[in-house]
Amino acid sequence: MAYFVGLDVSVKETAVCVVDETGKVICEQKVPSEPDDIVTLLTSIGEDYGRVGIEAGPLSQWLVNGMAEAGLPVICVETRHMKSLLKAQQINKSDRHDARGIAQMMRVGLFKPVHVKTLASQEKRMLLTARKLVQRKMLDVDADLRGTLRNFGLKVGVVGQAGFETRIRELVESLPRLAAIIEPMLTIRRVMRQEFTRLHRMLLDVVRRDPVCWRLMTAPGVGAVVALTYRATVDQPQRFVHSRAVGAHVGLTPRRHQSGEIDYDGGISKSGDTMLRTMLYEAAQVLLTQRVKWSWLKAWGMRVAQRRGQRRAIVAVARRLAVVLHRMWTDGTDFRWGSEPAAICA
Repeated sequence: MAYFVGLDVSVKETAVCVVDETGKVICEQKVPSEPDDIVTLLTSIGEDYGRVGIEAGPLSQWLVNGMAEAGLPVICVETRHMKSLLKAQQINKSDRHDARGIAQMMRVGLFKPVHVKTLASQEKRMLLTARKLVQRKMLDVDADLRGTLRNFGLKVGVVGQAGFETRIRELVESLPRLAAIIEPMLTIRRVMRQEFTRLHRMLLDVVRRDPVCWRLMTAPGVGAVVALTYRATVDQPQRFVHSRAVGAHVGLTPRRHQSGEIDYDGGISKSGDTMLRTMLYEAAQVLLTQRVKWSWLKAWGMRVAQRRGQRRAIVAVARRLAVVLHRMWTDGTDFRWGSEPAAICA
């Protein structure tokens, strides 16, 4: 008889529920959130497992890889879908009830699996998020310095990044108390700029050694950051049967609402990876608004802008760019600047 398992993971402990084919609860127990402890418990109960379900979360990738190495048929489940089903099944929420609900969903096959990224893709993703975090904090420090000094009538004005620190020192030169407060902020800003430069160089080194990123960068508007973000998010292009599914995966397709006589399309869904969606939007904006080499993609976007406006055209180009990049990756071909390929037209 096959067993089905539901795991509700928290930082310290994981609630485990095992049910049989009829839905009868075989075991309910809490174990430490470690792959070895979970595998030890499951192997002590039995060896014939149909599905082991775990909700997507911060620890899910690590636990899924550890249980998969032990030979367990583990499946990572989409969070929003699982939350809606669990909310409909139970009134009182607890780790025990969540694990039992996940186990029953595994038994009846009522779940939506998600892709677990490879270790190499996770490392690229961490590099991108760390670089973005430092960049955001740098902008916060600059904005805070400008706003604080403005309270004393000191206006920084228009100044580049290289001359920003010199301009700040000139403004507070006659105010020793204010200068003593500003000095640690300038030191923090200087160190953050140095570390941001180091992270950016690491990113460029990764892109330089990756042939896939080189191929993606042949498309207009796609630079090193956009190419690596796309590479790390998609991870394995074969998991998308059709290239057009990538646009929906990153939330660049419109929402649909149809009920009875009501039928309309809303704004884009904004589901999926936020970082990739932002990078594709920025690439499309550069493609349409800045001077780049003319291509069929830019011509198509300009025609959309004439009919629907600039903002809608940028979103449309971002979605189509996601589709084109996936097709380039799977076919192993560079971007075609001339007429639109027949495969993409179809």
